[in-house]
Amino acid sequence: MTFDIKICGLKTPETLEAALAGGASHVGFIFFAKSPRNVAPEQAGALRLAAKGEVQAVAVTVDADDAFLDAIVQAMAPDMLQLHGKESPERVAEVKARYGLPVMKAFSVSEAADLDRIAPWRGVADRFLFDAKPPKGSELPGGNGVSFDWRLLAGLDPSIDYMLSGGLNAANIGDALRLANPPGIDISSGVESAPGVKDTALIEDFFKSVRIARGRSAA
Repeated sequence: MTFDIKICGLKTPETLEAALAGGASHVGFIFFAKSPRNVAPEQAGALRLAAKGEVQAVAVTVDADDAFLDAIVQAMAPDMLQLHGKESPERVAEVKARYGLPVMKAFSVSEAADLDRIAPWRGVADRFLFDAKPPKGSELPGGNGVSFDWRLLAGLDPSIDYMLSGGLNAANIGDALRLANPPGIDISSGVESAPGVKDTALIEDFFKSVRIARGRSAA
């Protein structure tokens, strides 16, 4: 099985290049006005063009309506849509049918019971993203720099395709891979020098830590 790495919340050519150079399989662009990582569809489209053919480009939205999704898909031509709000299984199916694109559905996790909630979306969403529950008072569904107990994922049905997200960084990615053994990981705030400001050196350090951790597990 391939191991996927998604760098999410990119906004500049320099940090996109660092993600590509490090070996990212996916790059994410966030369309959510309250996020410090928010980009306009046209801005994401220009960055996506630079990465076309090299990685999967993911458009991340939160309870977006059809008009907004239309604008994003037209300007950016994403390879995948990530729905990070309260979208129902029916809404996920509608979005898939409307755009003919795979959909990754995000879920907030803090306890084992949260993983049981995905059942109605199985067979509808193409992939899941498991993120930590936002801290009290946060208006952001993701990118809060907090993690959950990765051991919760160890007993997950191996047929469930997902990405692990939430509070990952160069210092803890080894533990995350050892405890959860996920098929993919997603990082945003863990490679930032300030909220919404990606740092090329931190991106490089993260990829280096991933390589070391995966080399250790394969040994």
